[in-house]
Amino acid sequence: MRLLERSPDGGFRLTKDFVSGNIPPYAILSHTWGPDSEEVTFQDVTKSTGEDKAGYEKIRFCAAQAQRHGLQYFWIDTCCINKENNTELAEAINSMFRWYQDAVRCFVFLSDVPGPSRERGGLPPSQSWEPAFRASRWFTRGWTLQELLAPNTVHFFARDGALLGDKMSLKQLIHETTGIAVRALCGDPLTRFEIEERFRWAESRQTTREEDWAYSLLGIFGVFISPIYGEGKDNAVHRLRKEINDKLNSEGRSILQIGIFLAQQVWHC
Repeated sequence: MRLLERSPDGGFRLTKDFVSGNIPPYAILSHTWGPDSEEVTFQDVTKSTGEDKAGYEKIRFCAAQAQRHGLQYFWIDTCCINKENNTELAEAINSMFRWYQDAVRCFVFLSDVPGPSRERGGLPPSQSWEPAFRASRWFTRGWTLQELLAPNTVHFFARDGALLGDKMSLKQLIHETTGIAVRALCGDPLTRFEIEERFRWAESRQTTREEDWAYSLLGIFGVFISPIYGEGKDNAVHRLRKEINDKLNSEGRSILQIGIFLAQQVWHC
């Protein structure tokens, strides 16, 4: 896992690839992508280019928020993954849920939500941005589902950088917008929710590449599959469901074996 590290002069650099167990505390960004030409890529960062791209402001934003929370490191999907390396991309897809889960803070940047203002029709600040919040593109994308559910601490920001609230203070609004159970937003283990309920949370969401609809759900079901771009959504979902069923069957066999063992111990007593 590569991270961006803040430097004393206010800049940042891409770190080495940290191995599991050695990863320092870090913040993580959740956002929706603009056109590819606007996003800062891994190649941009390694070549110290891309400052003229619109996406560079999101890096500055995340760096500033990380600093406010005393964090030296932060992670952004657009530029911390070398997507030209298929092996690295596959590892990232299978690790993404855990990366968001392990982040100290997750910052959600809502580029289509204006900040609070008392000037909009005389409404209180909390109500002026709520319609745009409910309609935000962020709630329609496939990858942002796990980015909402995985971290313990999720802060939502308007496009001007104003803090709108966090996952706990906005849980009812998020529930009404997404249909996701409040208990899931409050951190109940996802295994407590039925398989089909978790699929319903994602059914109306979209991804740029059709197979990503299935790949973006791996962490939500706690399974792993290799991405095969070109297989189509139906095949990817079929492989995902097969992996889920195999996991359930394996867990069922383990529980049965434990039950038999305990029964044998009682019999011998």
